[in-house]
Formats: sequence, C-alpha cells, structure tokens
Amino acid sequence: MGHVSAVPVPQPRAQAATAPDATGSRRSLAAGLLLGAVGAAVVLLASGQTWAEGKAAVGGGTLPLTADGQDVTGLPAALAIVGLAALVAVFAVRSAGRLLVAGLLALSGLGAGLSAYLGASDSAALDEKAAQTTGDTSATIDALSHTAWPYVTAAGGLLILIAGLLALRYGKLWPTMSGRYERDGTPRPRKAPRTAPDPDRPEDLWKALDRGEDPTH
Repeated sequence: MGHVSAVPVPQPRAQAATAPDATGSRRSLAAGLLLGAVGAAVVLLASGQTWAEGKAAVGGGTLPLTADGQDVTGLPAALAIVGLAALVAVFAVRSAGRLLVAGLLALSGLGAGLSAYLGASDSAALDEKAAQTTGDTSATIDALSHTAWPYVTAAGGLLILIAGLLALRYGKLWPTMSGRYERDGTPRPRKAPRTAPDPDRPEDLWKALDRGEDPTH
C-alpha cells in the first residue's frame, strides 16, 4: 500500500468566526473616521458663529454687541484641532500607542463639548466688549441673549468623543497607515552564486558565452 499524506481540512467554523470581526472592524473604522471628521468640522464651524447678543448703554442710547464662540472660549476649536491630529495619528501607531492616542481623541471631544456647554450661558465676553466700547470698566450688557450655536458646538464635541470611544474599543482591529509599506519580516530568497563554467562540460561553456562571460575564468 502506498503512503497516503494527510490533507488538512479547512474549518468553516473558524472562517465564519472571523467574518463578523472583519465586518465589525470595517464598520467601526468607517464610523470612527466619519464621526471624528464631522465632529471636528462642526466644532470649528460653530465656534466661529455668534453665541451671545446684548446691548450696551452708550451716551444715553444703546449699542448692540455680539460675541462669537472664539470670544467666549477658544478651547473647543483648539481641542477640535487636537482631535483631528489624534484621529490621523491613530492609524500611524500600534498597540499601547494607539490606545493612548485614542484616549487623547476621546478626551479632546469631551473637553470641547463641556467647554462649549459651559460657555452657552457666559456673559463675560460681552461685558468685556461693553467695557472696551464705552470706556467704562463697570459697563455691563443689557438684554443679554444666547443662540443655539454653543449647543451645536457641544454636539460636535460629542461626535469626537464617540469616535475616540470607538477607537478605544475597536482600534486594535484597525489597519495601520504604514502597514502596506512595511516589510513583513520574511527573509527574501538569496540568488544562488554563479559558479565558474566547467571546461569538461560543453553546455557550461555555451551558457557562459550566452551570458557574455569569459569561459576561461
């Protein structure tokens, strides 16, 4: 009887188990990128809009004044930029570094959202403008009102926070930006060294001549 080699049988269960992981990785990656980018864009856009409005008394009359998000607090916009940088850096690092960057992304969103929410009822920026406009350091704002833009900014921070949480949860499954450019560590096969042709083998001499080599060396 001849020798029969054992052929490994593919295990469909193992393949089926990895399929949901791959699908979840792709979905979380797409969601993280979308939420992080949209959240940062919302924060940057909304923080430049009018957050508060009021009137300052000037010479027996009133002067309308407004304050945008940058006047109230520049923290949301700054943290949105940090979040964008962290979102890109997530794909440039691995292992513990990826967890740290994902944590920074989440904290950036949390900080942007909280600072925007706390600035929604702030009146200090308009009071400062009133003092500068009237030349009276004790001047204050009357008829103070606030817009919805601080809450839109806070919503953008929340999106960045969710992107950071997704990176913390699924980031280990996400690809690395430079992975396709890195070597896999497999040693490349070395070319066999050329040997001098054997004078007793005519075919070696003909091969050497075809290669343009001197068959006598």
